[in-house]
Amino acid sequence: QVQLVESGGGLVQAGGSLRLSCAASGRTFSSYTMGWFRQAPGKEREFVAVISRGSGNTYYAVSVKGRFTISRDNAQNTVYLQMNSLKPEDTGVYYCAAGNRVGFTTLSYDYWGQGTQVTVSS
Repeated sequence: QVQLVESGGGLVQAGGSLRLSCAASGRTFSSYTMGWFRQAPGKEREFVAVISRGSGNTYYAVSVKGRFTISRDNAQNTVYLQMNSLKPEDTGVYYCAAGNRVGFTTLSYDYWGQGTQVTVSS
């Protein structure tokens, strides 16, 4: 069992930056692959980025590649999402998730945080 708590969301103008954090507690954090997803109003939850356990390989959605960076600090039990050059279409609730393998759908993850709101104004 692992508990996840996101923070760092807020309101930002287009072109701005935000850094999201996800603090984990419970089982050994380093044993999990960690992902970020987002959900806009009226839309399904979609994959944003993932960082694997062990090697720390990273993968990104096409829509955020080159603008967002996922990283993890196993000593601090925390995963981060640095978001630069934000666009209005990045608006949504951002969730972190923990799972046992790299995946690009919600089905690959067993544990979820409560989400943090990101709003990008034009």
